[in-house]
Amino acid sequence: AGCEKEPSSYMWIYILLGNMLRGIGETPITPLGISYLDDFAKEEDVPVYVACLHTIAMLGPMFGFLLGSLCAKLYVDIGFVDLGNITITPQDSRWVGAWWLGFLIAAVTNFLAAIPFCFLPKSLKKPEKANNGKTSFGLLENTGATGNRLIYPFLSDFCTSLKKVLGNRMYFTFLCCSLLQFSSFIGFLTYKPKYMEQQYGQSTSKSNFLIGLTSLPPVGIGIFLGGLIMKKYKMSIVGATKFAFTMSFFAYVIALSHFLVGCENYVVAGMTVSYE
Repeated sequence: AGCEKEPSSYMWIYILLGNMLRGIGETPITPLGISYLDDFAKEEDVPVYVACLHTIAMLGPMFGFLLGSLCAKLYVDIGFVDLGNITITPQDSRWVGAWWLGFLIAAVTNFLAAIPFCFLPKSLKKPEKANNGKTSFGLLENTGATGNRLIYPFLSDFCTSLKKVLGNRMYFTFLCCSLLQFSSFIGFLTYKPKYMEQQYGQSTSKSNFLIGLTSLPPVGIGIFLGGLIMKKYKMSIVGATKFAFTMSFFAYVIALSHFLVGCENYVVAGMTVSYE
């Protein structure tokens, strides 16, 4: 009778709400942070600052994978059961790591990291060569977004900004390219650990450790070097576009080599070979 009853738990609701709150808190950092840098920094320094911002954003998942690797070595019910009675090891397919521990550590870290944001000034003194005429507020004023500010302050600005952004063909093309790149990158990070577990017999902990150590740091280094190159050669929009196209083309060619990597399937009686 116990086997017929499906297990039910509402803990997923807490995970959903936690991720929702995390997304609400983290989302403004990138768009508003970049605008903050673009408004109050010298024009030639902006690429380096933005590159540093994205590099740190890449280091976060790297440390997340390493933390996940550490937590996966701990039994899921750590602190609630006597670990001396556990007879299986992390190499056993039945092993379940303490996946929930990473959420608690990340929550405390996020809370501590958010405290300094409360002390940032609303406005900074602009340098002599700052982008004085390129602030987001100035763009909205030039497009007439402030006309209906008293009637529909939010919708008026949002619709005008959205129309202006989507009407920019270069930005819209860049947005589509970014969607494709991140979709492939997320798929890569999602399924490669499982591929390493199945094909190479690695534990979940070892797979997360290798992914965090080998996949994400090169991306962060590449972003940082890209910002330095743009600053050194003072690339224009067209120059930066050609540079991005060249690097993306070489990345695509190198990525084709993934099709050459593979392993034979496991020998499973009744599936890949006959019972005889």
